This record gives sequence, C-alpha cells and structure tokens, in this order.
Amino acid sequence: MVLEGIAKRNFVVVGRVGMDLSPNPPGTRTRDATDMMVAMGGSSANIAAGLVKFGCQAALVTCVSDDAIGWYCEGQLDHYGVNRDHVRRIRGEERTSLAVYETRIQEHQSVIYRNNAADFQMSVEDVEAVDYGQYGALITAGTVFAADPSRSATFRAFELARAAGLPIIFDVDYRPYSWPSAEVAEEVLSKAAALSDVIVGNDEEFGFMAGGIDKGLSKARALSQEYAAIVVYKKGPEGAVTFAGGQEISTGIFPVEAVKPTGSGDSFMAGFLASLSEGMAVKDAVLRGSACASIVVSKPGCAPAMPTGPELQEFLAAHPGPTGC
Repeated sequence: MVLEGIAKRNFVVVGRVGMDLSPNPPGTRTRDATDMMVAMGGSSANIAAGLVKFGCQAALVTCVSDDAIGWYCEGQLDHYGVNRDHVRRIRGEERTSLAVYETRIQEHQSVIYRNNAADFQMSVEDVEAVDYGQYGALITAGTVFAADPSRSATFRAFELARAAGLPIIFDVDYRPYSWPSAEVAEEVLSKAAALSDVIVGNDEEFGFMAGGIDKGLSKARALSQEYAAIVVYKKGPEGAVTFAGGQEISTGIFPVEAVKPTGSGDSFMAGFLASLSEGMAVKDAVLRGSACASIVVSKPGCAPAMPTGPELQEFLAAHPGPTGC
C-alpha cells in the first residue's frame, strides 16, 4: 500500500506555509542587513514545492492570516504550482509565520516568529473538507502537532487518510520553541509516529522520542518493526540508516560547500518521495534525497533552491558518489 500510494505522485500535505527573509548578499549578518531576500518558507510548503518541481502534484492544507504576509504565501504557492484549495484565510490576532535566517554557517542565526501562529488554527472542519480519495499519500511535519486545534485536526486527517487507503508520511521535524513542554512533544510525536507508514527524522529527533540520543537508533528500528514500512534515521554528515523490508540500509552524503544549514530536511523529503514515486529502490531514493539536501544547503533560499529533476541529474553527474556510509 505504501509504495502504491506514493507511485500515484499526488500528495496532500498538511502543515504550515510562511515567509522567509534572509540578508543579502549571502554571508551578511542580520544585524548588518540593508537588503533582504524574500522567499516562501514552512516545512510542509517547502516539501510540497519540492515535489512539484519533480513533476508530482501536491496540495497544501493549512491556514494563513488574511493580510499581506498571508497573501504573499498564497501567491508563492501559486508560483510553485502547489494546490491551495484547502488553504483557509483567517482574521484575528493570529499571524502567518515569519523566519529571518542568515545565509552563513559560522555563527548562524535563525529567528522564527510563531507567536499566535495562524497555521495552528487549522480545524477538524478544514481537514474533513478534503477528498482524500483523489490523492495517493498524506504528508505532514511534526510542528503541526504542537498546538490545538491543529493537533486534533491532523490526527483526524490521519484517520480520514487511512480510511481512504492513503499511506501516512511523517517528518518528525521537532521544533522545541513551538511546544508547551518537552513531555507533551514526546508523547504526541510518538503517537503520530505509531500511526505512520513512513517516518523520517534525524538522530536528535528519534533520540528525543526515545528519551536519549543514544537510544535513537534503537527507537527507529523498533518503529520499523512495529509500525512503519520505511523509517529513515538521518545522522547529518554521517549519512543515514534506513529500515525497510527487514533490511538496514546505510547511505552516505554528497559533500558540498554549504552556505547555510537550513532547508536540507525539506529537500531530502521531496527528493526521497519523488524518487520512490518513480519506482526507484529505497536505497537509491534515500541517496537522491541526500543529494537534494546537499543542493539546498549550497544555495540561498529554501524553496527557491530546491532542484528540478534535470538539476538533480546534473548534480549527480558532477559528484562521483556519496561519502560517509
């Protein structure tokens, strides 16, 4: 069911869209900025945009504030070809997320504004309005579970997707600043993982759910044995271990000269899923996802830096192979 759903190349993505600001030119500190690059942000929106760049279809389910920032995000979704039929405008004190991050590695600063985040207002009614039967798979990132009504709405979306036969793809994406406490996050993210068919996270995120980073790999292995068909345990510069079909697959990374640390996880997910949707083996899909992550950290922006299929092929042709596996 998992690969069959992904092979439909039509995804419903639940979660936030936002605006990213980064000082220009690359390397500039925010405190010294006189010019900013503006781009779409938000993990779910970035994943959706990345999938569309690979020729897939993607629809976003979320809320945005009914103001200039929300309208900008709507326009960016249109620009990338992401369906926004289920993006609802809201009025009130809630605001669309804003991220200010530097295109630099040394002493990198990212400042995220998510007080009264508009996307947390996504409701059960919003997700119940979706016709899940027209999609092949559901994707979400962990931040969507950090507060209600978004948390309850997403668990309801899981129920509806499962009833429609869709596999559930979960990027753990733990952001401490969004949660009321670490204890709540551990409980809720673990519940979401137990309901998912594909789980992607890094060593710190799996370690967090397991109660210690030294237990993260065992947690990922246990999730693959009990619940998920595919679990990807990312280890940063040391590559990844993927649990699928009773195998443990070790893969490396594609070294590049990074200009920023942000956006790699979203690009990995888009490249990984797009590759699976084309019928590639799990190991090859993970490697292509890793290549996408390397491409994004080597360029300014997140959504703008995500590669198309030809750009990925060009990158792979220029790199003899991954290292660190």
